[in-house]
Amino acid sequence: MCCSLRLLPGLALVAGLATVATLIGRAVPVVGAPVFALGAGALVGLAYRRSVDEDGVFGPGLEVTRQRVLGLAIVLLGLGLPFGAVLSVGRQTAVVLVGTVIAGAVAAVVVGRLLALDRESATLVAVGSTICGASAIAAATAVIKPDRERVAYALGTIFVFNVLAVLAFPPLGRLLGMSEEAFGLWAGTAINDTSSVLAAGAIFGPAAAQFAVIVKLVRSLLIVPMCVGLHLGQRGGRGTGGGRYGGGPRDSQSDGGQRSAGAEDRRAAWRVIPLFVVLFVAASVIAGFGLVPESWSGPLGAVSAWLIAAVLAAIGTSLSWQRVRVAGVRPLVFGGAIGLVLALSCLAIQQVTGWL
Repeated sequence: MCCSLRLLPGLALVAGLATVATLIGRAVPVVGAPVFALGAGALVGLAYRRSVDEDGVFGPGLEVTRQRVLGLAIVLLGLGLPFGAVLSVGRQTAVVLVGTVIAGAVAAVVVGRLLALDRESATLVAVGSTICGASAIAAATAVIKPDRERVAYALGTIFVFNVLAVLAFPPLGRLLGMSEEAFGLWAGTAINDTSSVLAAGAIFGPAAAQFAVIVKLVRSLLIVPMCVGLHLGQRGGRGTGGGRYGGGPRDSQSDGGQRSAGAEDRRAAWRVIPLFVVLFVAASVIAGFGLVPESWSGPLGAVSAWLIAAVLAAIGTSLSWQRVRVAGVRPLVFGGAIGLVLALSCLAIQQVTGWL
């Protein structure tokens, strides 16, 4: 009971910030609730640094929100992604989606090395830019456990370019003479956050908004292979350079130990995939079989968005402006470069495949 009471102040704080951010985000969809939640959390952290630290009055509840709420929000996203509803659009747009994501991934590797960006920041900005903004960063955070300041910086970076994309995409789409479906494909593929995708599509036209959101949902399914890849990468990194898999003389005893270790790894193969990823896939399959009433889709989506806003508010409180200044402008340049590559490569692939 005592521990539960210690959580209440922090939980109440993020609940209030998420609620306010959601209401403001609905009024200003160009910016969206995630931006307001992150910003509000950062302001609270700046004003009440001692209170939001781990040993402060809000600290325990904020930490639980960062660590425990991520998975729940991601699983609820799966309930809004029924396989049957997106298969048709997925088949039509697969070449554009996959080609654009590959172009973004290649750009992330090249630009990240040129900028000598730290691995955590590069990973977070890359997955947020190429897959689905805040949701992808939240999922990656649950897997790789990066520094909170880097998470906040990555979120701020992709949101800056989301807002710019919302303002720039509709006039550029009209200048290029795009149809509503073509624009919806471009926006759903090259803009990160769902609220920003919807805002850009709504500015262009109602059909564009509907198609863009469906494309964005299909793109969000890449969260699953992304999480598995990050998890496998971490395990591979831990297994190199020492330990039982390190160098040294080989003998029958060491070979036996390696075989035993390999058998143990095979028996524990299910651990390779984080639990929330498995539940995300299960939720999407359940939705695909029609087991989730259609009337639930709106409320479930709203709850998921609210939970993500709560997580972002909690992450925002941990933002240290001193560390952000130390990080410099390189993550911002990195995010801008990836966003530009995504927009241009998507247009090029659409041209080649007959969407333009």
